[in-house]
Amino acid sequence: MIKGCIFDLDGVVVDTARFHFLSWQKIAKDLGIRFIEKDNEKLKGISRQKSLEHILSLGKIQLKDREKAEICKMKNDIYLDYLSTMDGSVIFPGVLELLDYLKAKNLRIALGSASQNARKVLQFLKINHYFEIIVDGNDVVNSKPDPEVFLKGAKGLELEPKRLVVFEDSEKGIEAALKGNFYAVGIGTDSSLNNAHIVIPDFKEIDIPALFHKLHDKETTE
Repeated sequence: MIKGCIFDLDGVVVDTARFHFLSWQKIAKDLGIRFIEKDNEKLKGISRQKSLEHILSLGKIQLKDREKAEICKMKNDIYLDYLSTMDGSVIFPGVLELLDYLKAKNLRIALGSASQNARKVLQFLKINHYFEIIVDGNDVVNSKPDPEVFLKGAKGLELEPKRLVVFEDSEKGIEAALKGNFYAVGIGTDSSLNNAHIVIPDFKEIDIPALFHKLHDKETTE
């Protein structure tokens, strides 16, 4: 029986992906690199360091570790400035209803995000109380598609991965969930999510009980 859920943050709970894109775009422009939204899709679910390395590869630029660390800090400062303009409208429609449903059903809730600012975002939006366990980029060594972030979430909840559903919007996140032996629900319409057990466009008009019945049916047939 499914006993809990682990949520990614950006692109699943909150719509802050635009802030990340604008921050990286500014960094890329300063480096003389063209960086568009299509390029930004490659950064979903990976760490700040790996995101920078991907951008540098676009411009065929090599930097020393010290320079990379300085640029990562600059990017984060820019991102935090954007976050200061954030309000509750960045929470995706249907998310709070889902979290309330899970609480009412006594299902456990954790967050598993590559973002090092995950706690700040949750606290700023006053939704941190929904999550019993928060695992973010400060807590892991390996970024997705390694399942470390989700496995730490499962350990914190004291539940086996096969008792947990992971909600993810990125191909790497889905891969991480499957590698960790979790049930994976893809959020979005991108074909890269098709390896998930179930794919839904969003939480806006989701039939929550029906979703969990589908997952239960998959559980009993596997």
